[in-house]
Amino acid sequence: MVIKVFLASSSGSTAIKKKQQDVVGFLEALKVDYAQLDIACNEENRMWMRQNVPEDKKPANGIPLPPQIFNEEGYCGDYDTFFDAKEDNSVYAFLGLPPPPGSKEAEQADKAHIVENGNHAEEILDDSIEVPVEERNGDAHVEEEQAEEADEEEGEGGEEEAEEEAADDEATEEETAGDEAPAEEEEEAVGETDEAQAEEEEQEEEDLQSEEEEELRQLEVDSRDTLYLALAFLSSSCLFSVTLVAILLLSLLPPSIPSISSVVLYAGC
Repeated sequence: MVIKVFLASSSGSTAIKKKQQDVVGFLEALKVDYAQLDIACNEENRMWMRQNVPEDKKPANGIPLPPQIFNEEGYCGDYDTFFDAKEDNSVYAFLGLPPPPGSKEAEQADKAHIVENGNHAEEILDDSIEVPVEERNGDAHVEEEQAEEADEEEGEGGEEEAEEEAADDEATEEETAGDEAPAEEEEEAVGETDEAQAEEEEQEEEDLQSEEEEELRQLEVDSRDTLYLALAFLSSSCLFSVTLVAILLLSLLPPSIPSISSVVLYAGC
């Protein structure tokens, strides 16, 4: 059985992306085999998902949003039902998978099975107390012997059942003690997944902030360079204008003072 998770790889909603990451990260922490089916790039996946979500599970607008979870062709639920199952430690039941030995679900199932078997044993014990009515030949001595034999058999059967129940209780306690370690490992794996997700989000925010700071710094540098170029251009323009005015003025002076004209022209240049 393969678990199918329908996702939208190019969704613009931050909430949908976070829900998808939560589902995928938890399945990976539990080491559950699953397949991601993209509805954003594949129209067939989108149509299959919409057609196979039950009508009573669809929202008011009739369009189910990712993530949607299936077990082969069977519908498991959406993110909300997945989250409830995770809180109740019943994810494997939600996915339609048998819980692995050592998980909390397996421990709960074992306890429920023990309770059911205990009730059933009590019913059998009550039924065994009844002595079947047989045809009697009227001999009182024979009836007393049969009654004594029946009492002895019931006593032996009760002792055997009591011993079996005691053995079952001891086996259950050993299984429970052996299952505590895998359950703690599962909780640690889930905690590490949540911490990793939080660290990734913090790293993304820091990277985004660093990119914004770098863009502002680059914008300041570009603005400063533009200002320097403008000042240089204005300076050169002013110098050219002064030189041009000086040449015009010198052209108006009489030719009798060429040395002064040369000096002024040289100073202008």
